[in-house]
Amino acid sequence: MRTSLGFAAVVLLSAASVLMAQQSGDGVMYWPKGVPPQGASYKADFGNHIVSLSHRDANGKVEVHKTKTDVMVIQSGEADLVTGGEAVGLVSTGPDEFLGTSIKGGTKRHISAGDVIRVPAGTPHQFFLAPGTQITYSVVKVVTEPKH
Repeated sequence: MRTSLGFAAVVLLSAASVLMAQQSGDGVMYWPKGVPPQGASYKADFGNHIVSLSHRDANGKVEVHKTKTDVMVIQSGEADLVTGGEAVGLVSTGPDEFLGTSIKGGTKRHISAGDVIRVPAGTPHQFFLAPGTQITYSVVKVVTEPKH
């Protein structure tokens, strides 16, 4: 019995520390210079939205999030972003999440530092980077109704 109480205490303390790391007592989350104090791979999940930092130095796969709208703020670098059209070769990576190989008939935009992009739920999107370039951006994923 002592082991299970110890384990339960560790789980509760871990959960509490994660919640405190995500936000202060007043519910405010603060990432100095746009980087999570927990490291660049950290994702703050608040249930109805997720906040994360993404960095790319190569082309991405097509992404389709059926129940999440992406709001991206480009911090540095540049890339071409293709959105819309029809996603080709989609494979499920989790509930309402898909990755694909290409987009047929999408719209291409060149994006760079300071740009803000909103990609509605269900909209295919894919990043393309020129050789030797990179891009870093903050993402807020807002949970929305599925788009079919």
